[in-house]
Amino acid sequence: MIVATLALTALAPAAAVTPVQKVLTMMTEMKTNGEKMMKEEASTYASYTEWVSDTSRQLGFEIKTSNSDIEKYLATAAKADSDVSELGNAIGKLNGDLATTEGEKADATAIRKSQHADYATLSADYGESVDALERAIQTMQARSGAVPEASAFLQQQAAKVPGMRRVLAAFLQESQTAQVTGGPAVAAYEFQSGGIVALLEKFLTKFQGELEEVETEERNQSNNFDLELINLSNTIDYLKKEIEEKSVHKTKRARASAQTKSNLASTQKDLAEDEKTLADTKATFAAKSDQFKANQEVRVAELEAISKAIEIISDPSVSGSYGKHINLVQTKTSFLQVRSARTLSRKVSQRLVTFLQRKAAMLSSTALKTLAAQVESNPFDKVVKMIEGLVAKLKEEAAAEAEHKAWCDEQLHDNKLKREKKTSKVNKLTATIEALTQDIASMGKKIQTLKEEQVALTMAMSKATTQRDLEKSTNTDTMKDAAAGEQATKAALVVLREFYASQGSFLQQAPEMAAYSGMSSAKGGVVGMLEVITSDFARLHADTKASESAAASEYASFFADATASKKSKHDLEFKTSLEKDQTEFEKSETTKDLEATQVELDRSLEYQQYLKPVCLEVHVSYEERVAHRKEEIAALKEAYEILDKKA
Repeated sequence: MIVATLALTALAPAAAVTPVQKVLTMMTEMKTNGEKMMKEEASTYASYTEWVSDTSRQLGFEIKTSNSDIEKYLATAAKADSDVSELGNAIGKLNGDLATTEGEKADATAIRKSQHADYATLSADYGESVDALERAIQTMQARSGAVPEASAFLQQQAAKVPGMRRVLAAFLQESQTAQVTGGPAVAAYEFQSGGIVALLEKFLTKFQGELEEVETEERNQSNNFDLELINLSNTIDYLKKEIEEKSVHKTKRARASAQTKSNLASTQKDLAEDEKTLADTKATFAAKSDQFKANQEVRVAELEAISKAIEIISDPSVSGSYGKHINLVQTKTSFLQVRSARTLSRKVSQRLVTFLQRKAAMLSSTALKTLAAQVESNPFDKVVKMIEGLVAKLKEEAAAEAEHKAWCDEQLHDNKLKREKKTSKVNKLTATIEALTQDIASMGKKIQTLKEEQVALTMAMSKATTQRDLEKSTNTDTMKDAAAGEQATKAALVVLREFYASQGSFLQQAPEMAAYSGMSSAKGGVVGMLEVITSDFARLHADTKASESAAASEYASFFADATASKKSKHDLEFKTSLEKDQTEFEKSETTKDLEATQVELDRSLEYQQYLKPVCLEVHVSYEERVAHRKEEIAALKEAYEILDKKA
């Protein structure tokens, strides 16, 4: 390097440039470059500070949003879990009520079967008694026998027909009562055929009445069982429907809880990443800030030292003394050196040109090609400066590009993370909105169905009331007419029976007329027909009364069930409306979150488009550029060594 310095000094005119002046020039350039580098570093730090501020502010906003989302997710998940628990308890209670009601239905069915079995036995018994009495009346009317004959006949029939035993027992009891309260001796007491027939008809009427009572009781029990069965079946259907609805709602709330917890976990993960990124950014910024401050202090001190050195060397006592005492000696003793240096310069120049041209062709370097062209037309010292300047420039470019590469890598990495996070959040929010939209539509349909069912129940209740009023009026008139008809036929029977009774006494007083029995003994006579008509009126009245009672009970049960069902549907409609309003509010809030997140995602995508031409769209990769620049610097250093050695 000393030889090169002497050569550079020898190439310049002795009276124009002294070593002191050259040192001053170099230090002035160093000061200028130092000030420039200091400003560039300050500018870079300012840009970096602004980026850290923007990033920290953005991360702070995202952390705040994530914390808010976490609070909402926690509250929503807790509410969903609470709903699931409450619905589970309600379903358990409904299952218990359902089991109890089904047990009551089974018990009622068993009791009804037992009652019907008793009725079947009793009805068959009374039916046989009535049939036996009717046959006995026909037989006794045909024979016109006395009491012993009637008793014997009834005993014979009782042995054959089980239902006749009841008739025989009643007949014997009646006969014993008549003997005790009648004449003093059995031989003096006899029934005539008319009296026996009347007694048997009395028994027939009694057993028919008892049979009617049994049948009426059976109808009442059957009607009561049917009403109770309808009520229990409706209750079971209602409980099953409630269990199904609550089970569906429980499933939805459980699914909402799981989705909310999934969103919560994702948000917590994003929050942890944001907090880590923010902490890393602040730590990196703090470290780079400290480094920047240290660099600035060193640069300031360096510039102060250079300024002080320039001030000292610029003093006339230094520069004048050097020019007077040292420069002259060097000038006199360097004639041979100048000539030799210039000779060496031409040889080295040609070799250097060849070397630079070869390297420029190998590396396709415009800088080396330009330098090769300038070597031939420039003095040796200028070529050295050009090489040194070009090396420094390439190093500066390498440092700037490395810094730019690090900045690009950091920006691209952060942008990718942000885009992925925001895209994931947008997808989750979109899916949540779609699920909420489906729930809202489902609840809307449910509300509409409940309204329609309430309207249908109201119309059914109105129609049932109208039909019930008409049915009640018809039954009332029927019972009134049946009662009047029964009274009229009974009055007619009294008149006819009194008449035939008087005729029977007259015939007993006139034996010669006993051959005529009269119409009173005929089964199909007027009396028998009136008795049938009376029985028909009585049966019509009883049937109509039982039908009216059953219809009234059935109407009351239907009206009570319909009223309860209507109230239940109204309450469910109101509850579903509240849930629908809450879901619509959640959808609105989620839509706002989606819009805000979409805006952030769009900004990230815009920033990505900004980074592409700056960091990605290059024709040569960063690694190739670094390798190419290293080869250029190596070539320049080799050229410098050629000059240094030859000089």
